[in-house]
Amino acid sequence: MPHLRFTFVQSPVWGKTKEQLQRDVIEGTDPITGKPVMHEIVDELTKPLSPEDSISRTIPQSAGPESFGPDHAENLQRLFMEKRMTDYLPIVLPTAERVEAMLKGTSRKPEEVVGKMSPTPGVYENWSYTVRQVAVNAVMAGAEPRYFPVILAIASIGKESISSSDNSFAEAVVINGPIRDEIGLNYHIGALGPFSHANATIGRTYTLLSLNGGNCGKVGETYMGVMGNPMNYANIVIAENERESPWEPFSVRHGFKSGENVVSIFEGWGVLSAKNSKHAVWAKEMHFAQELKNISNDQDQLFGLLAVLSPAVASYMKSEGYDSVEKLTDFLYQSQDESTPHFRSKAQINVLVTGSSNNLYWDYGGMRYVKSVSIDEWL
Repeated sequence: MPHLRFTFVQSPVWGKTKEQLQRDVIEGTDPITGKPVMHEIVDELTKPLSPEDSISRTIPQSAGPESFGPDHAENLQRLFMEKRMTDYLPIVLPTAERVEAMLKGTSRKPEEVVGKMSPTPGVYENWSYTVRQVAVNAVMAGAEPRYFPVILAIASIGKESISSSDNSFAEAVVINGPIRDEIGLNYHIGALGPFSHANATIGRTYTLLSLNGGNCGKVGETYMGVMGNPMNYANIVIAENERESPWEPFSVRHGFKSGENVVSIFEGWGVLSAKNSKHAVWAKEMHFAQELKNISNDQDQLFGLLAVLSPAVASYMKSEGYDSVEKLTDFLYQSQDESTPHFRSKAQINVLVTGSSNNLYWDYGGMRYVKSVSIDEWL
């Protein structure tokens, strides 16, 4: 509708007293038009449609030109930045030669549609993208062609890495299978940090694709995060340490075969060190499962619990009797007393193993599991 009718109120609305709501919202003014809110609502609900309002139409979308003319590298970097096609860090310019080299990382056709994405499904229009367009973003992020099947698998899920929500969400990518070693993903010392080219550029490609393939991250338009989230730069890339984990890989626990290359997506607040919690203790005798349970029962329920354990901590939990993640999940799901369990279902509790064993540290956060797909289909 050309003249879709809106009335805006002063935000946020929640957290106010009844008196404040009456004063600021019901008896307040529209911060955009300056008109009294209730008068404007009545007016917009009762005013007849004009002939133009009765004509439905769509707004055409464009991915921009197929290529940019020759120019100095500095000018092209500035152009990409001004058009909000980057994360404001320098990019590798996606020349035709570099994109063609990236396309050699998959057997899929360049013009095949990989997926579609929007800043918030059901609210914004979905944008779709082809293998070639994903390759352009992979080049910009500095990725190598051997990483491309992982990137395409992530893109096929269609889950945005930068949501329009004012909650400032973060995304996590979990990778299982032999491809972790084949492309040099880090799952040992510093597994969640910027210590692997593959981890860093795969995560960054996810952000750039969300910007350019999903219309995400346009501040004030498709992005409203109050605080923003530094994890959006390269997201959270977790290659599971399957070799040192005492349990089955996450992908196997979700129905995939052992040895199959799989990528999974999580969304939520992000992760941080367990030492941030008052329930994380240093004691002569450690009981890590109980410590994790204490922390999980202190977690917000919206996204549940994601525990990212080091192999040493996971092995301690196995020695405590939890020889499978399922047993650990059962324990974490049980209520502390005879009341209702803290989480709505066991599916809200997820456990991953990565990192090294040189000390007993681990991470946790509120992140929910979204979906897993095979990477092998994109080789």
